[in-house]
Amino acid sequence: MREMNHERWTGGDQPSGQAGHDGADEAASGRNSARSGAVFAALDLGTNNCRMLVARANAGDFHVLDSFSRVTRLGEGLSRTGALSIDAMDRTVDALKRCAEKLQRRHVTVSRHVATEACRRAANCEEFLDRAKRESGIELEIISANEEATLALKGCIGLLDHAKPHALLFDIGGGSTEVLYVKVPGDGSLSVIDCISLPMGVVTVAEDCGGGDLCERTYKEVADRAGRLLEPFEHKHGLRELIDAGHMQMIGTSGTVTTLGGLALNLPRYDRTAVDGMTLDFGALLNKSHALCKMSLHQRAAEPCIGWQRADLVLAGCAILEAICQAWPVGTLRVADRGLREGLLMDMIHPASLRVQSVGAAI
Repeated sequence: MREMNHERWTGGDQPSGQAGHDGADEAASGRNSARSGAVFAALDLGTNNCRMLVARANAGDFHVLDSFSRVTRLGEGLSRTGALSIDAMDRTVDALKRCAEKLQRRHVTVSRHVATEACRRAANCEEFLDRAKRESGIELEIISANEEATLALKGCIGLLDHAKPHALLFDIGGGSTEVLYVKVPGDGSLSVIDCISLPMGVVTVAEDCGGGDLCERTYKEVADRAGRLLEPFEHKHGLRELIDAGHMQMIGTSGTVTTLGGLALNLPRYDRTAVDGMTLDFGALLNKSHALCKMSLHQRAAEPCIGWQRADLVLAGCAILEAICQAWPVGTLRVADRGLREGLLMDMIHPASLRVQSVGAAI
């Protein structure tokens, strides 16, 4: 498996997908580009979605110029066969071609294109990476689960309450679920204490259970399994004691959490500006999850914040989310409609402003 944890900078007039300078020159080039008004792009290829943001630096943040999101289901069938299917690769390469067109049209000069769990697990990932580069011009790098979680944290820094000294951040993905335990000293810096990656995501769980129309019994079995996988992390760190003392906060970044946020607000259509940063009460959140479990697939698809693209996946995510809430009863969680792409952009545009220190996790 190909795994690269360095940043790839595309410099000057090079077409997207070709490597720029190496080492210190590469980093310096990125910093200078930020000052001179460079255009940045972050592409996140997950098990279920292909998403990209194009942005310029804006003070201590960034201004989005363009975006792309498409459900490609790259990991469809992966849990059964151990490989990426031809159809899934076809859909994904087509999406990458559209991304490449946007990169060229927006004159992107600095970019990073990462792939996560589906490519980490697939036996034929090298074949797919080679095909993606050959047909779209985009060179993907497979990042570790730890780096994926840490980048998501960097994307969510603006949602942290620095008055709370500890935080749990989770990301329920298509192929896996990552949970980060973070110390928040209160001085603007962060220390990543540890990270756990569960081999359970909305796509893999839905497929393992014969489809996304989970009955209540299967829903409980999924939640129980996820809970058992979280137990060693709790035993290692004693997070419930911090929760009891009122020292813990929780942030959730995933389609599951943002969907539940939209449903909680009774939105006629999903609105990122209304959902991102909102607070969800555990009781209301779990009641909504159980209500969805009682619906048919068609009824869930009719919900304006779900639709057909998520109707067969949302219950799997809700079951994993319930396990997280039961393992660590913080009581409320902050909803983040941001994450890996935003973390990639912040890492490229404002690396000096992100004081994230790795302590226990191998990041």
